[in-house]
Amino acid sequence: MAAGRARRLLGSLWIALLLGQPEPAGAAARSGSQSLLTGSLVRTFTPFYFLVEPMDVLSVRGASVIMNCSAHCETSPKIEWKKDGTFLNLVSDDRRQLLPDGSLLINSVVHSKHNKPDEGYYQCVATVESLGTIVSRTAKLTVAGLPRFTSQPESSSVYKGNSAILNCEVNVDLAPFVMWEQDRQPVFLDDRVFKLPSGALIISNATEMDGGLYRCVIESGGTPKYSDEAELKILPDPEVAQKLVLVRQPSSLTRVMGQSAVFPCVAVGFPTPSIRWTRNAEELITEGSERFLLLAGGSLEISDVSEEDVGMYTCIADNGNETIEAQAELTVQVPPEFLKRPANIYAHESMDIVFECEVTGKPTPTVKWVKNGDMVIPSDYFKIVKEHNLQVLGLVKSDEGFYQCIAENDVGNAQAGAQLIILDLDVAIPTLPPTSLTSATNDHLAPATTGPLPSAPRDVVATLVSTRFIRLTWRTPVSDPQGDNLTYSIFYTKEGINRERVENTSRPGETQVTIQNLMPETVYVFRVVAQNKHGPGESSAPLKVATQPEVQLPGPAPNIRAYASSPTSVTVTWETPLAGNGEIQNYKLYYMEKGQDTEQDVDVGGLSYTINGLKKYTEYSFRVVAYNKHGPGVSTQDVVVRTLSDVPSAPPQNLTLEVRNSKSIMLHWQPPPAGTHSGQITGYKIRYRKASRKSDVTESIGGTQLFQLIEGLERGTEYSFRVAALTVNGTGPATDWVSAETFESDLDETRVPEVPSSLHVRPLVTSIVVSWTPPENQNIVVRGYAIGYGIGSPHAQTIKVDYKQRYYTIENLDPSSHYVITLKAFNNVGEGIPLYESAVTRPHSVPDPSPMMPPVGVQASILSHDTIRITWADNSLPKNQKITDARYYTVRWKTNIPANTKYKTANATTLSYLVTGLKPNTLYEFSVMVTKGRRSSTWSMTAHGTTFELVPTSPPKDVTVVSKEGKPRTIIVNWQPPSEANGKITGYIIYYSTDVNAEIHDWVIEPVVGNRLTHQIQELTLDTPYYFKIQARNSKGMGPMSEAVQFRTPKASGSGGKGSRPVDIGADYKPPLGGSNSPHGSPTSPLDSSMLLVIIVSVGVITIVIVVIVAVFCTRRTTSHQKKKRAACKSVNGSHKYKGNSKDVKPPDLWIHHERLELKPIDKSPDPNPIMTDTPIPRNSQDITPVDNSMDSNIHQRRNSYRGHESEDSMSTLAGRRGMRPKMMMPFDSQPPQPVISAHPIHSLDNPHHHFHSGSLASPTRSYLHHQVNPWPIGTSMSHSDRANSTESVRNTPSTDTMPASLSQTCADHQDPESTAGSYLANAQEEDSGQNLPTAHVRPSHPLKSFAVPAVPPAGSTYDPALPSTPLLTQQAPNHPVHSVKTASIGTLGRTRPPMPVVVPSAPDVQETTRMLEDSESNYEPDELTKEMAHLEGLMKDLNAITTA
Repeated sequence: MAAGRARRLLGSLWIALLLGQPEPAGAAARSGSQSLLTGSLVRTFTPFYFLVEPMDVLSVRGASVIMNCSAHCETSPKIEWKKDGTFLNLVSDDRRQLLPDGSLLINSVVHSKHNKPDEGYYQCVATVESLGTIVSRTAKLTVAGLPRFTSQPESSSVYKGNSAILNCEVNVDLAPFVMWEQDRQPVFLDDRVFKLPSGALIISNATEMDGGLYRCVIESGGTPKYSDEAELKILPDPEVAQKLVLVRQPSSLTRVMGQSAVFPCVAVGFPTPSIRWTRNAEELITEGSERFLLLAGGSLEISDVSEEDVGMYTCIADNGNETIEAQAELTVQVPPEFLKRPANIYAHESMDIVFECEVTGKPTPTVKWVKNGDMVIPSDYFKIVKEHNLQVLGLVKSDEGFYQCIAENDVGNAQAGAQLIILDLDVAIPTLPPTSLTSATNDHLAPATTGPLPSAPRDVVATLVSTRFIRLTWRTPVSDPQGDNLTYSIFYTKEGINRERVENTSRPGETQVTIQNLMPETVYVFRVVAQNKHGPGESSAPLKVATQPEVQLPGPAPNIRAYASSPTSVTVTWETPLAGNGEIQNYKLYYMEKGQDTEQDVDVGGLSYTINGLKKYTEYSFRVVAYNKHGPGVSTQDVVVRTLSDVPSAPPQNLTLEVRNSKSIMLHWQPPPAGTHSGQITGYKIRYRKASRKSDVTESIGGTQLFQLIEGLERGTEYSFRVAALTVNGTGPATDWVSAETFESDLDETRVPEVPSSLHVRPLVTSIVVSWTPPENQNIVVRGYAIGYGIGSPHAQTIKVDYKQRYYTIENLDPSSHYVITLKAFNNVGEGIPLYESAVTRPHSVPDPSPMMPPVGVQASILSHDTIRITWADNSLPKNQKITDARYYTVRWKTNIPANTKYKTANATTLSYLVTGLKPNTLYEFSVMVTKGRRSSTWSMTAHGTTFELVPTSPPKDVTVVSKEGKPRTIIVNWQPPSEANGKITGYIIYYSTDVNAEIHDWVIEPVVGNRLTHQIQELTLDTPYYFKIQARNSKGMGPMSEAVQFRTPKASGSGGKGSRPVDIGADYKPPLGGSNSPHGSPTSPLDSSMLLVIIVSVGVITIVIVVIVAVFCTRRTTSHQKKKRAACKSVNGSHKYKGNSKDVKPPDLWIHHERLELKPIDKSPDPNPIMTDTPIPRNSQDITPVDNSMDSNIHQRRNSYRGHESEDSMSTLAGRRGMRPKMMMPFDSQPPQPVISAHPIHSLDNPHHHFHSGSLASPTRSYLHHQVNPWPIGTSMSHSDRANSTESVRNTPSTDTMPASLSQTCADHQDPESTAGSYLANAQEEDSGQNLPTAHVRPSHPLKSFAVPAVPPAGSTYDPALPSTPLLTQQAPNHPVHSVKTASIGTLGRTRPPMPVVVPSAPDVQETTRMLEDSESNYEPDELTKEMAHLEGLMKDLNAITTA
């Protein structure tokens, strides 16, 4: 209840204060009184102000003056006076005394020329003890000086009815004391006779009574002072008009608002003039106006002037005959007025406050602040902000008191004040309008409640220190670790200063603040206080932080001067900038030609510099920048100077001569080129002479005239002329001599010219070019030509041109319009006969817009087999390449085939485009153009891109099968590449079968390299239908198969006759017991059987003979040969170390050297398909003899794929074709289903690691390895990755780097016939060999056939060396006897020979073959054979050990 009554009482108190009403009973009425406010003590503001302030006073010497002053306060104030800022001691002053109300009385004002003790500025000072002091406005006391006349009246005469003016000019302060006398009698002023403020007397509408002697008198309290007397005569009206004259003109005035202004205007003349006025060129209405008065005689008086009266006033005198006028300007000044007065403020210590003060006036007032009567001097803590406001920073108790804003200008001053009360920290600031508080203190504190206060904030640190601000951070107090509801006050001060300032955080919980507006290189002390709802808590420990020093740069160099020292040089001087900013290291002088925008500079060490090489008589601007260790300082202002002038540096231009008649020649020229004048051209000098003489005549002309007529010449004489330009410095260079000859006789100008001899017109769109030739009669003067033209009529417009012109362009015509044109020659007599022509202007055509810049940087990024992304840049776009207009881009592309000219296009609005639907593995070219509106660019430079490959999407085409002539069991398959190869074809696979419906994995396959389009397949069954399919592959995979092509092999008739090649049925073939069937099961005739028997017997005999010869040859081998042979066998494991060094590889003794054998050279072609390169495998034939009954087939394969030596066809043998099912017919990339036992001799030029497939050789199982090897290492190596890639095309090709090729057959061992055998698939790829290797193709089908001497084959059975064959899989009958086989390579050592096919006769019967084998073995020496077999057994053990490892 009590608190509520207190709040109501406080509300009433503030309303009373604001409204100026008496305070309620019980409220405090004086300073220091107390009022109950929310339980705290608050002092109230005390009314303290001036009731009356002194005003400006004009006095005279000896008079008494009162300066009024009266102040109001509850406690009577003490009044004192200041004169010119110093307190007056009125106690001991006899003439000056203080009146009871506070006014100042000055008795008997003292004023003399050298003693003016009373004149000056007075100010009233009111003081209330323990409250404060206020000061009044200042009032000026002016004492009129001693009377003196600056001008005296002069005798004059005036016509009756006119106005007269008598001057009497005195010092301004005495002008009000001037009076006039006529004939020593006072002149009474009225509407007709009046005195100007300056003291002059004007008599209007003069009569005879106004004549007499006039004088002016000054009565200023002392002895009157009289001027000289002047007589005024009144003249009768003249009978003739008199000139109108203004005898007194208005002069410009400056008046203070509220004063009066008089513009005098006195005019005389006859008839008597009338006067009227205008303001700002508008008629001024004086009749009926309260403020504008037209005085007698025409002067204008303006009373109570305001700012609206400002302007230009014009007095216009008019007497009917003439008009004259005069102008004067009125300027109005306004004393200072307050728009916003300072307001009373409550505050706490350390706060920042602002007293606001807004004033107006004319001229603009200056503002100063006074605190308790003393001037406030701006400092770090007292600042004038926003021109007039006073900011006090970091309040202390002593800042309490009265603050006054004093505004002053030329015509007055005014003051307004407010009180500042500083409350204790525990007293809340009453909620007043917050306009007088800054943002730092704009938090009106809520009433405090009792409760725990926060402890001191922790860890106050300065996290950012700059030159003029510091950022502080801290942690919450221990008492409130969360601190969400805490606000903080940051108190700071300069070190050594007890005036603290405060900055508050902007929101609760914030633990950092940035203190702005600090001084550089100054130490500040900071402390932080937390505050909760109960009040402020403990302060943190003081933190000292020094701001950073500010980089001190030099100021501008003072007194910079520049002067031209010559026509091409300027000297610039300056002085050292003010000290204190560090030592000046050097200066940079900048200069620039006026009108240019590129500045040049030069480094200077001293205080002056002369710049040479400038243009003559040209303005330059100069400025200087000083440099110290911190860098460049402030630049000086520009100084402008012009270089000195000089004689012109170039002659005049375009000198032409025009012969006027027989005695005169007209010269025309142009000034020298711009930049060569070297000064102002003051004239030109003309020199001329007769061509036959050397002496010349000079004629100078002044000014800028660009022509001169030279007269007085002789008839029919040639003259030469030259012209030079002049400046004040002299004569420049002259032109070259130009000659012309005067006429022999003058032309006739007594008649008009004749018609021009021709007229031609050439119409354009909006213009017509007219050309003509002069009249044929050259004796009549032609002064020029008149061209008339118009639509339909030539008289619409006429243009005249000089007589020398022969063409003219008529401009600004309408398109597609019919114009008629006329041409006439004219002279001074008139125009001659016209010549007519007509023309039609061309239709309007819109010019093509200028092309745009084409896109640049076009790039093609391949994304897939059918997609390419095109990107580009546009130079006509900004740097960020952002498109903001409506431009678009057109992309075009086509395949890069010269015959293909058809483009595809697409539009894009961005800087990239995705081209789709392209063909795989195709090279495309792309280009781009940009279009914006009607403007387009040319096509950009092309970019190229090849799409990625894709598996073939169409099969090989045009598959044909034909039988080979003379070989009914051999067929040739031909085909063409797929139409959609989608990449480089790396190989083909030929599938064939006798059952078109068989599963594809049951078909026989033939791999073929990708650069071949034909292949031979041999040893087919006669009279049997075969079906063929072909599949192509590239680097991406296999394509589709072609349709099956059927082909029936021919019947057996004649196929087994003489010269036919026997069927290769393998070394282990055993015929069925039931009859004499062919190896393929087809019946044969008795004739065929007998022929076969003869052949077998013959071969057997030959073989026996050869074996005997070999045996004899072997027995004659020396012991050294046998040692070499053993060494070669023992080096099997290290064979890969022989890097193709042929001299290290010795052939075994069983090799047969056919020195007399002629080998046909076969051309080696370059490798057409490097992708197909497989591991470097020597070309050999391998017979892998199956020995297990569980195996489905006996793989008999022969390889002849020496690189470059493959012929146009390939041959295969298919043995045992019934029910065949090869095990290895699987896709290329898969693995074999079972281990495959096979050996591949690989030359050691490959990298030393062994490359194994999953079917590497098993443990010593017994299988016969028949190696036909090449003794020459192949000079090629291949990485693992290459081999891994290439093996995709070679299905299941086990390989071992085991035996050196040269030793393989001699190191063979007998193997168990029950050993598991696998299928070896021929590798049809080309070898990447780098050497031309000697090789022989041997196809052993019997253990002894390898020793047969090759005979010249019959014509019908030639083994075609151009057709490498791929033996097919042979199927064996169960329980077949096994025979050991020895093979040998036919070759030559020591020289390189091309390979030659070895023709091998067909095998005899099995029984006979066995017998021949036994016989041949018996021909060996027992000890030699034992040694050989031991070697072979050792080699095979090593081989098995390596392969099983």
